Amino acid sequence: MPPEEISPGVYILEVDGQKRLTTRSDDVVPVYGERILEGHRLWDPFRSKLAALLLKARSTRPVLARDAKVLYLGAATGTTVSHVSDIVRDGMVYAVEFSPRSMRDLVRLCERRKNIVPILADAARPEDYAFLVEPVDLVYQDIAQRNQAEIASQNCERYLLPGGDLILMLKTRSVDVTARPEAVLQSETENLQGLDLLQVMDLLPFHQDHWAMQAKKPR
Repeated sequence: MPPEEISPGVYILEVDGQKRLTTRSDDVVPVYGERILEGHRLWDPFRSKLAALLLKARSTRPVLARDAKVLYLGAATGTTVSHVSDIVRDGMVYAVEFSPRSMRDLVRLCERRKNIVPILADAARPEDYAFLVEPVDLVYQDIAQRNQAEIASQNCERYLLPGGDLILMLKTRSVDVTARPEAVLQSETENLQGLDLLQVMDLLPFHQDHWAMQAKKPR
């Protein structure tokens, strides 16, 4: 069965009798041990919240154009960044990461992929990387800090183009480990400023106490 394209650059491929999410890539070297089958890199939704969102969202899947520019906050070692790089192969990914240890692995990935700019910085201080980042079509955030909605709002105000999109992967336990996750979600939704909230999706069964918040910047 040929791969089914469910969103630009994102596919469903039948592997060993199971339907698996993939992105196409010219890079034949695995980034994190993933299988690569005829140019398709398998994308595990249990390891990537964006993969989980793409599988669950169906008709409201986020769409990334091939030439899109993305500000990725919380890049870590580049697991999900590498798949975003596959999707926006003619665009650019500005990958912000606070940990020097994670940045070392991310830099190695960037040596093979010319559409990723690694940035060692704190996403809570968006002014620190203003000299490196241009206006973007998407801000994608996956960080474990307390004020996640505030950080997203600040970065969108500075870098997101009018009409552009935000995908915020909200980790409720990182905001307040003592509060009910649903209460944290409500509070962070109210803290999202300057954006029109489109959708909030629970990422179960792939990720516990995580929600994907999709929003758009008004034109």
